[in-house]
Amino acid sequence: MLISLFILVCHLAGALTSVHAIMEVRTAQGAIAWAVCLNTFPYVAVPAYWILGRSKFHGYVTVRRQGLARVQPVVNQFVTTLVQKHLTALPGQERPLLVERLAKLPFTLGNDAELLVNGDATFKSIFSGIARATNYVLVQFYIIHDDGVGRELKARLLERARANVRCCLLYDEIGSKLPRAYVEELTAAGVPVLPFNSTKGNANRFQLNFRNHRKIVVVDGLEAWVGGLNMGDEYKGLDPKIGFWRDTHLRVAGPVAQCVQVAFVEDWHWASGKLLGGLNWNPQPAPSGASRAMLCLPSGPADPLETCTLFFLNAINQAKKRLWIASPYFVPDEQFVSALQLAALRGVDVRILVPDKSDNALVQLSAWSYLADVEKTGIKVLRYTKGFMHHKVVLVDDEYCTVGTANFDNRSFRLNFEITMAFADTNFAGQVAAMLENDFTQSRPMRGDELARRNFWYRFAVRAARLSAPVQ
Repeated sequence: MLISLFILVCHLAGALTSVHAIMEVRTAQGAIAWAVCLNTFPYVAVPAYWILGRSKFHGYVTVRRQGLARVQPVVNQFVTTLVQKHLTALPGQERPLLVERLAKLPFTLGNDAELLVNGDATFKSIFSGIARATNYVLVQFYIIHDDGVGRELKARLLERARANVRCCLLYDEIGSKLPRAYVEELTAAGVPVLPFNSTKGNANRFQLNFRNHRKIVVVDGLEAWVGGLNMGDEYKGLDPKIGFWRDTHLRVAGPVAQCVQVAFVEDWHWASGKLLGGLNWNPQPAPSGASRAMLCLPSGPADPLETCTLFFLNAINQAKKRLWIASPYFVPDEQFVSALQLAALRGVDVRILVPDKSDNALVQLSAWSYLADVEKTGIKVLRYTKGFMHHKVVLVDDEYCTVGTANFDNRSFRLNFEITMAFADTNFAGQVAAMLENDFTQSRPMRGDELARRNFWYRFAVRAARLSAPVQ
């Protein structure tokens, strides 16, 4: 009797949850997959759905909108000042560009940027920047380890705190497993340390699907760091299981640094419930005198539109000469495959760079499943062989490029909080092109006949892995 009642309750829960999935899951494919699983295997699928299945961050949407009502006047005044100081890229433009409407921030002028290749250069730049801080330091990472790099970050923040520089540290509690002693040492020194707290709110208590994948450092509102590297020894290639780690980060200075600051302030408000005041919102051109046009695009599951998806689809559609994409997790959905095929058919030189060896077996298998589709139109897929490639870079033609935290997968497009820096600058795009060309020399072509030579079960695993693309 109890067993029958249990089965009845499970199937009833599965049926009711499938209604929620049909109404709420953003893609038709995902909704169908969840509905079938919830009604067929509710014992496993129901808890899995409420932990991993939702693609709308309801609690964050509600509270973020409340928080934005407090943050928005500051941001509005900041944008007004940008216009008054002629620091927007198109000061005479009556209507914002499409990407500006997505970002809710303008392209800015008066910026400088430094391309930071790999861990040693990145951490040296970040830690030197923290040491220069005279007013405040804002730090946010998806992963912070209590290892050599993570402890150096802590030491730098403690040193600045002793110098009466305000420091704030935000981390993702799913990506980071910081020991209590690490947090308590910083807190005791007056450095507030907060988890992003994606499970905040009764409706989100058990979900693990949403991650704050951003990597941000802001110093005095004058310079900022954004890119692919987290705070850990493996990002310097010191993990013997992973080996050499190929990644890219950015140091930016000028008004765009305060655009990065906007993203941090919004996340801090969610985590703390408080507006972070006393920050520098007076935009000034970078001391170098460079005038690169840059845009900061924060994106996440709380956005009313799929900001990240639309941003990168637009970039692909704009390509006329070349489109080079580097992504460690290349698991695109059908609309991206179609956009890439159309670019290639237009005569665009489309190249996709992925790791030869991934740290995620499902992703590595899934990448093979897209090869037949992209090969048909002449798209070149290259596998980076020197080590694990982790950077997220896009180059469009000769003047447009992006560097940030977003991968080419469903998680970055729909589930993660990401941040992308976009450049409309021929000189900087040339630097990115040279960097990618060097990566290509350390890569090998990925061809369909290589998969055809594999045994049946490997090829079956490739097709099966593609079915799990929405949750990878």
